[in-house]
Amino acid sequence: MLLRQLEYLTALARVSHFGHAAEACHVTQPALSAGIRKLEAELGVQIVQRGQRFEGFTREGEEVLRWARRMLAERDALSQTISGMRAGLSGVLRIGAIPTALSVASLLTAPMREQHPNVQFSLQSMSSREIVSGLSDFDIDVGMTYIDGEPLGKVRIVPLYRERYLFLTPHDGEFGDRDSLSWAEAASEQLCLLMPVMQNRRILDGFFAEAGAEASPIVETDTISAIYAHVAAMRLSSVIPHAWLHGFGVPDGTRAIPLPQPQRSFRVGLVLAGGGPESLLARALVGTTQLADVPSALDLAVEQSIS
Repeated sequence: MLLRQLEYLTALARVSHFGHAAEACHVTQPALSAGIRKLEAELGVQIVQRGQRFEGFTREGEEVLRWARRMLAERDALSQTISGMRAGLSGVLRIGAIPTALSVASLLTAPMREQHPNVQFSLQSMSSREIVSGLSDFDIDVGMTYIDGEPLGKVRIVPLYRERYLFLTPHDGEFGDRDSLSWAEAASEQLCLLMPVMQNRRILDGFFAEAGAEASPIVETDTISAIYAHVAAMRLSSVIPHAWLHGFGVPDGTRAIPLPQPQRSFRVGLVLAGGGPESLLARALVGTTQLADVPSALDLAVEQSIS
């Protein structure tokens, strides 16, 4: 069994097309197909369901694919370890982060880059469910997501900060002169919020329900930038996590007003695959969390924004 054959298999799983998989592996399509057939002959099972085009994997093929991903991840982890021992850390650290935590990533990537100048970063916006899947399939090395909410499966957790919430509203609006307000009052405003499929929104809807209220947003979106744009352009309000103030601040013409801390709060943290190989780069990022005081940095951003 050759690792190259396993690379063919994982590429085919990624793109679901023989020709595109061959391009990704820099081989011809006949060479890729021949490599997969040799793997099937060696293992004595059919791996790929074949027709006029790629039709998926057999039950045995799904199991082979799972092991292929694990073996290639082990190979990459070994390569990183040897490279780090020889000439310092290098390579690409693949991070998947929920949108509400994307701006916080720089508090870790910047100091890590200072320590390891040969490291590069690939930062993707992903849902919490996509992060769990990405870790399981070894498509990412580490995730940044909520760690006390929905099930994460078998992962290693490194807490970063506990989320707080603020009401972002026009400074001359109905609540613009207030220093505090309730969750029920926040729900009564014309709002722009993240979509219900996103975990942050489901968390907020839970807080509104605890206050006996229900939000009916004017605008729903899946990006932070769109929330900020609509708050400014349509004079809407929003409920935002305090971590957003670190990266985006408070737009001109608006105020950020602290909301009461709910009975149950949620933490954001790093998650790493619990049952597979842990890359040297991922371990280095975990080490960086001990140097970077993320909660204090976010608290400072809040103080500067509401003063």
